[in-house]
Amino acid sequence: MKIAIVAIAGWIAATAPGLAQTQSQADRLEEIAQFFAGADIVSGPSVVDCTLSGGTKTTCFQLTVTTDPQTYTPGPWCPSNISQDASHGGIWLEDGEVHDVDGAFIANLAEFYGDTDWQLFDAQTGDINFTGTLASCEAAARPDVDAAHNNYCVQCLPEYMPDDASVTYVIPLDPQPAARASQTGMSGSGIAYNGIRLDGPAPVDAILDAHTIAPFDDCGGHVNLHVGYHYHAVTTCLDASPSTTGPVSADAAAEHGMQIGLAMDGYQIFSHLMGDGSDPADLDACNGHQADNASYHYHAGEAGSNAILACLMAEAGCVSEDADAACDASARPGRP
Repeated sequence: MKIAIVAIAGWIAATAPGLAQTQSQADRLEEIAQFFAGADIVSGPSVVDCTLSGGTKTTCFQLTVTTDPQTYTPGPWCPSNISQDASHGGIWLEDGEVHDVDGAFIANLAEFYGDTDWQLFDAQTGDINFTGTLASCEAAARPDVDAAHNNYCVQCLPEYMPDDASVTYVIPLDPQPAARASQTGMSGSGIAYNGIRLDGPAPVDAILDAHTIAPFDDCGGHVNLHVGYHYHAVTTCLDASPSTTGPVSADAAAEHGMQIGLAMDGYQIFSHLMGDGSDPADLDACNGHQADNASYHYHAGEAGSNAILACLMAEAGCVSEDADAACDASARPGRP
């Protein structure tokens, strides 16, 4: 009888894919939900089939969120007069440094960039040219900046987004290492614990070519009309993660800083500095490492670097404005 019971148990394990696996997925979904508890979740997380950027078919979690941070109001970005201090503007990233976009910064752009064609303000009144309407945002916040909006401070406001705007992330439950690292320009870097997109590098060259500045707020974020509010830098605004999700244990996480998000390839993203305030050692080209006491994970780049992650080491999932779209990251760009 005992042998028969063992045989039946073995048959069940072989033919009914996995009660243990199903339970594991349920536990992981609960863990993911706890990690994103501070996000404005529209739906999910749920388990879906997905095809990653390298063509691997696997299992992902899907999460649909709005792009509205729940703990602060985004902005400001552009001061309106060169007399205004840093409280009226955001930040700009240049050569690894973070600069306050106050009135003096705008007034000094010609010297800052060594180019006398910079003139974003009226020399008599000190008033700064900035995009103050949806139409102005649409004309200036694009790669081919409308000529009438050269020499502008570019800001797009959250209220320009549709009321029902949302973004859906499909991220592998288990990272699938890629043959080669991939850039983050299309998929983005990942998603922060508050539901806000961690983007790839801002297209600084295209912005500067039109003598425009598109500042980030003090949290490293700004708005475009495709993905809404999103981050290009990680600052102290992401300093209160509710939990961790992924293979790096809570104990190891404390040593490695704080988990701020999940990368589009499923690996965890931690703060730039280790828990003791030191720089992480032995980072690879993508800002990742596998420490003695922890699984592979990333550390966010310095705020001034314009690279939250330099690249992705594993195959990326999908990000889309369509919550009903099947994820095939190998067939179409991941950027909404």
